[in-house]
Amino acid sequence: MAEEEIKKTEAAAPAESVAEASPKAKKAKKGKRIVTSGQVHIQATFNNTIISFSDKKGEVLSSSSAGANGFRGSKKGTAYAAQIAAEKAGEIAKKDHGMNSVDVYVKGIGLGRDSAIRAVSTLGMKIDSITDITPIAHGGVRPKGERKP
Repeated sequence: MAEEEIKKTEAAAPAESVAEASPKAKKAKKGKRIVTSGQVHIQATFNNTIISFSDKKGEVLSSSSAGANGFRGSKKGTAYAAQIAAEKAGEIAKKDHGMNSVDVYVKGIGLGRDSAIRAVSTLGMKIDSITDITPIAHGGVRPKGERKP
């Protein structure tokens, strides 16, 4: 019996060393990042409002939208829906990542623009700047072909 136990332990030893040497070893789970200052991107269309909290490089920490908060149909485009979405995303960013000052970037012409900014400020976050990045049409480039007289 003692010989059988020795054979089993010898057979098990090489298998353990192979498992340790394998390149796909389990990685430790990353902890939550602490980001004290970041950016808020608000995309306000007539149909929905999307709010994303990110760090200074633009890597998203939390996001929410009016549709994700249970609003359906034409109610998604309202100012109240944008306020609820901003509060939800802001609470996650503040609680999990410690965010307390933000730069706000607003895109679009929807009804949720102002109410989303107000909701961020009521969470106790300091707003450093507000920038409008809505694209403006300028007529486009010159069409291909000859110029007409």
